[in-house]
Amino acid sequence: MNLMCPARLVLLPLGGVTWGDQLAGERVAVVYAEVAGAGELAERLGAPLQLLPGAVSDLQEIADLHRGETVVVVAPDVGVALPAVVEHTGDDWSVVSSLDANAVTLAAYEQRAESFRSTIPRDPNDNLIRLVDEALPAGGHVLELGSGTGRDAAELERRGHRVRRTDATLAFVEMMRADGVDADQLNALTDDYGGPYDVIFADAVFLHFTPDQLATVLRKCAKAAPLLAFTTREGDGAEWSDRHLELPRLFTLWQEDPLRGLLTETGWQVLQLHRGQTRSGGWFHILAKAVDG
Repeated sequence: MNLMCPARLVLLPLGGVTWGDQLAGERVAVVYAEVAGAGELAERLGAPLQLLPGAVSDLQEIADLHRGETVVVVAPDVGVALPAVVEHTGDDWSVVSSLDANAVTLAAYEQRAESFRSTIPRDPNDNLIRLVDEALPAGGHVLELGSGTGRDAAELERRGHRVRRTDATLAFVEMMRADGVDADQLNALTDDYGGPYDVIFADAVFLHFTPDQLATVLRKCAKAAPLLAFTTREGDGAEWSDRHLELPRLFTLWQEDPLRGLLTETGWQVLQLHRGQTRSGGWFHILAKAVDG
């Protein structure tokens, strides 16, 4: 056995059994998992499934068995941010890359846009829209990030606001255009926002960003508008879930103090913060003002 020939391990979170599309094209020798449900993933990758009797703790043994091969490990916490790709040459581990969590989440929406439309509440988010109304009683120019199906934009316009609808998911952009409204494809992480606008509106969008990604987006927002209205999930840590869409999406959960701290760090002052509760858990509804705005 050539110990210098690296073993390549694709580490997926426990919800990673639905990652077949994202790993298409990988030549996978074995899928290791604790759950029999990973059989579907193994079948889609054309690899045998090896069930592990307990917690995945000895990645070294797996690496030693698979020099020069790629294997998938559906794992609990193994000390690195999941999902990730790691290699071992016989001397040490190296993290080759963290799989682009945002790209995976966008791919889930791209493939399941119609399912998303049929599962979300039909009513717009009145609590968040009310914050915009209070801040701009005469109406304003709104940039909406992550318009999705366009339900909030339609209500904002009904109340006298002018809305630029955008989404990073082409399927949602085409859905809105088919409904007879203008919409632009815009990735909040990588694209220019244009402007200036009176307010940026983002309902259930920021919860898909890691803290570092959200910091980037918040700084971009502060350059494009003096006001920001958004919702995000309340809780601890981050989770991958295939709930509703049956494809993995990343959700980052926040406590109030760290969220306020990040807003301050990126140039925002919180004007209003309200809590709400839905079947999916607790939510923050926030109106913030750019410090220099």
